[in-house]
Amino acid sequence: MNRLEKKFLQQLRDRHLVAEGDHVLAAVSGGPDSMALLHLLKAVAPVVPCHVSAAHCNFQLRGEESDQDELFVISRCAELGIECFHVGFDTTTLSAQWKMSLEESARRLRYDWFFRLLEEHGMTKIATGHHVSDNAETMLFNLFRGTSLLGLKGIRAMHGRVIRPLLLFGKADILGYLHEKGVAYRNDTSNFETDFDRNFIRNRVIPLVEERFRHKLLPSLQRLSEQAGELEEFLEGYFERLGEASPGLVLRQGLLDVRELQKLCVFEQKEIFKRALQEYGEATDAAMLQRLVQLLRTQPGRKIVVSSRLVVEWNGSTLCFRAVP
Repeated sequence: MNRLEKKFLQQLRDRHLVAEGDHVLAAVSGGPDSMALLHLLKAVAPVVPCHVSAAHCNFQLRGEESDQDELFVISRCAELGIECFHVGFDTTTLSAQWKMSLEESARRLRYDWFFRLLEEHGMTKIATGHHVSDNAETMLFNLFRGTSLLGLKGIRAMHGRVIRPLLLFGKADILGYLHEKGVAYRNDTSNFETDFDRNFIRNRVIPLVEERFRHKLLPSLQRLSEQAGELEEFLEGYFERLGEASPGLVLRQGLLDVRELQKLCVFEQKEIFKRALQEYGEATDAAMLQRLVQLLRTQPGRKIVVSSRLVVEWNGSTLCFRAVP
């Protein structure tokens, strides 16, 4: 193994991303990041040991270029002796039906399919090629959309059954590895456009900041990401213990205890409301959380219309989260 493969293997072990006997499904678009991921997994698989398969999604957004990407991935997987699953989606039509952006629709289609493959074939992990620059893009994207402090955690190295083994690697490391190994890859020309917000951040914002503050932005954002992730881990444990000590702060049958909530600081109230809204699949933006906090300072009988699907009403000694038929 070369230097990067050894470093990659160490990341898998230090972060407990892949264990002996795991069956890892690598998401492979054909681009440099995913091709590096595929070859790195192939290189370390005998040492772990684990089994590696690949999955490619053709979102049919770039015509013949999308089809060529699919054929490229199938061919390269065959050369490596790696089983390759591939699927096509009419993303444009589905995006219009769901009233979601193309980016969000593609993400939903991709991960829904990946998890189906896990269940159907007894796989254990999904690996994606996100690296340190992707994490920076995600953090800035969330920041510009008005995220909370915890939203700055960015991309985690492991989230459930999804792992990102390249998260501490830079783009230069990845391209250097591909060059050294003579690994071919495809360039998605849409990545160089600036119509999408993420592309604008990647191609315009980050290079401009890096030009002024050379080698400062990405390491700083990575540290902030890790600290936000550590804070989230602490808060999960804290609120679990808080709920055990005060059961009225745990949403049961759509109810929360008003007096128990009023004893808490604003940060704690917002975090409990955030968890309650998430159970109903509702957005947890700052404005809505502040409205719910303000509700605790009014009187029984008052209510907040969260959306067309959910109303929160102060009823007696409880806040009632009531789904609208």
